Amino acid sequence: MQENQLNRRDFIKNTALAASAAAILPAMVGTAKASPSDTINIALIGCRSKGFGILKNSLEYDDVRCVAMCDVDQNMLEERAAEIRDNHGDNPKLYKDYRKMLEQKDIDAVIIGTPDHWHCLQLVDAVAAGKDVYVEKPMANTIEECNIMVRATNYYDRVVQVGQQQRSNKIFMEVMELIKTGTIGALRQVNMWANFNYGLGATPVPDTPVPEGVDYDMWLGPAPKRPFNRAHFHGSWRHFWNYGGGMFSDWGVHLIDMGLWAKDQVTAPTQVMTFAANNSNSLKKRDTFDTQTAVFPTKDYVINYEMIAGVQQGPHPLMYGVKFIGNKGTIEANRHSYTLTPEWDDEKKQNMVEARKVESGHESHSEHVRNFLDCVKSRQTPACPPEVGRAAALHVHVSNIAARLGEPVLIWDDKNNRFANCEKANSYIVPRYSAPWTLPKIG
Repeated sequence: MQENQLNRRDFIKNTALAASAAAILPAMVGTAKASPSDTINIALIGCRSKGFGILKNSLEYDDVRCVAMCDVDQNMLEERAAEIRDNHGDNPKLYKDYRKMLEQKDIDAVIIGTPDHWHCLQLVDAVAAGKDVYVEKPMANTIEECNIMVRATNYYDRVVQVGQQQRSNKIFMEVMELIKTGTIGALRQVNMWANFNYGLGATPVPDTPVPEGVDYDMWLGPAPKRPFNRAHFHGSWRHFWNYGGGMFSDWGVHLIDMGLWAKDQVTAPTQVMTFAANNSNSLKKRDTFDTQTAVFPTKDYVINYEMIAGVQQGPHPLMYGVKFIGNKGTIEANRHSYTLTPEWDDEKKQNMVEARKVESGHESHSEHVRNFLDCVKSRQTPACPPEVGRAAALHVHVSNIAARLGEPVLIWDDKNNRFANCEKANSYIVPRYSAPWTLPKIG
């Protein structure tokens, strides 16, 4: 990493909590119509699912206008554009090639909601075109793409928010305050889990002709060429290594991010111990694993992440969550609630800390979007900048590489951007793009 990036990391580490605390405030103010000079003209790349949700969150605010939308599926593009016209009164220009869209001069900010293998190219092109960016998580599909995106953000001096919206979540913000003020004592371990049926993958189906209106070559983009199959297209792409990292990556960046935030870590893992397999015995179409556990030792505490697809319970009453274990108490949290369970002081015959249960939380996409919009105007660092997104993404990528190679332990040398104990693992760091696409170079 360049020196200016390391300095920026120090700034982010020192201000992350304050930035996140500010994220929820704009939702409390009035909704007076913004003047044209205060309006943010926003565009969307990838209209089907999460990207469209983020666009709708943006349009909840009166200082946002949708001026452009792009998707390789013409039917999806027109359907979503009609919804925007009907519900919000905007009439966005429509594109099938995002590069053409980025030539539109009145675009201030871009939402990237495409499959993970597209994030790097689209972000670099967007910031080079002078646009600020909200990019969905995981930030990218490979380690080197994450590195490039951090460099590009700094080089072009743009505001970039990664869609790890728990950084703007009221419940997790309160939990972080409890941890950092010493309420639960020294943090010793962070355990996290994700149990969801969708992680099994898609039902196998035969290859078919490309549906009418879909530019499938553009959908594949830098990924290897392969016949069209609905099992790796809309809604199912993340279970294939060329496009995503499975449920381990999908939920891992959210959950591991909380373990890192607890100690304001903005660094890659130094070591990972991984177990992964397909233990569900289900007939599904996927490359990724349905059962995976990773252990990330750090200097002062350990982070454990377990993912089990095809079940929705497990040893905890929540389908997903994070447990922060300290000397004085344990906090178990998800996006909607948390409980603080105290340890017992046998000498004083009392709890070491007051028990607490809070159930006033909700999903925080809207707050995370508002934080991004405010930073577009103020030019401040958002709640989840690329350095934070990179740290979470590298934790899941390093573990996935270990799983794919069957290597129980991998040691990562972040300074030299390589694995120190497995040369074969180094071949997974930099993606091989299919022609005519090339990996971006910055500067």
